[in-house]
Amino acid sequence: MAKILVIEDDPNMRMAIEHSLTGAGHAVLLAIDGKDGINALRQNAVDLVVTDLFMPEQDGLETIAALRKQHPNLPVIAISGGNLVSEEMLTVAKELGAQQVLQKPFGLDGLLTAVEKVLGSVLIGTRAQSADK
Repeated sequence: MAKILVIEDDPNMRMAIEHSLTGAGHAVLLAIDGKDGINALRQNAVDLVVTDLFMPEQDGLETIAALRKQHPNLPVIAISGGNLVSEEMLTVAKELGAQQVLQKPFGLDGLLTAVEKVLGSVLIGTRAQSADK
C-alpha cells in the first residue's frame, strides 16, 4: 500500500487517522505541524500527504504552498474543522492544489475513500505517462 504523511496538531485526531490508515494497510508518518511535516519530507519519500489547515508554527495552506514548490506532483488531502472560515480555507487549499478536501468532523471511512480516490488517480496518471513514452 502507500506511505502517507499525516500532518495534524490534535493528538486525538492524529491517532485516529493513523489507526484508520494503518488498519487499511498503509504506512504512516506523523507530524505535529507544517514545519514538522516539511522536515519529515526531507528525510522520507511519501505517496500522499494528509494535512490539517489550522495548526501552530506553519498552517496547512503554507504547508501546501511549500509542498507545491518542493514536490509539485505529491498528492494532498486537506482537512479542517466545520465552520465558515474552515470552508473558505478548504476552498483555498483546493486552489493551491489539494486533490481532495474533507471537513471535520468526517467519518474515517470518508477519509479512506478520499485516500483511495487520490492514490488511484495518481496511479492512473502514472500509467498514462508511462504509456505515452
